[in-house]
Amino acid sequence: MSLRNNKFRSEHSELDTGPLNDILFILLMFFLMISTLANPNVIKMSVPRAKSDTKQKQSVVVSVDKNKNMYVGEKRIVPDSLESALRKYINEGDSIKPAVVINADSLSQWGEIVKVMKVARKLGATTSATVSGAD
Repeated sequence: MSLRNNKFRSEHSELDTGPLNDILFILLMFFLMISTLANPNVIKMSVPRAKSDTKQKQSVVVSVDKNKNMYVGEKRIVPDSLESALRKYINEGDSIKPAVVINADSLSQWGEIVKVMKVARKLGATTSATVSGAD
């Protein structure tokens, strides 16, 4: 009497490996993310430092309000004397380009802001503008 049937010997069982790829991909992503979060400063670098004083980038703040009043720093100026007021802060022959930061009220006229930008660029400075105020 044979306990095993010939029917079972001819069958081959197969294992579906499709979900295995998904699981391996998720594990790989998990370990990559965890390894970067565990120690973000893996590379230690020694940055050289200058022994002498280095010239820092100069920045001048020009403010324009809704009544066309202009301020260089905290000093109020007449709009016609803007170039001479900025020239005190900006040296044209400087190797480092100074920056002129323009703070404008949201109700100020764009023509005044553009005027400040043109004068600053004429003197060789870079500009950036910020518009603030109640909306």
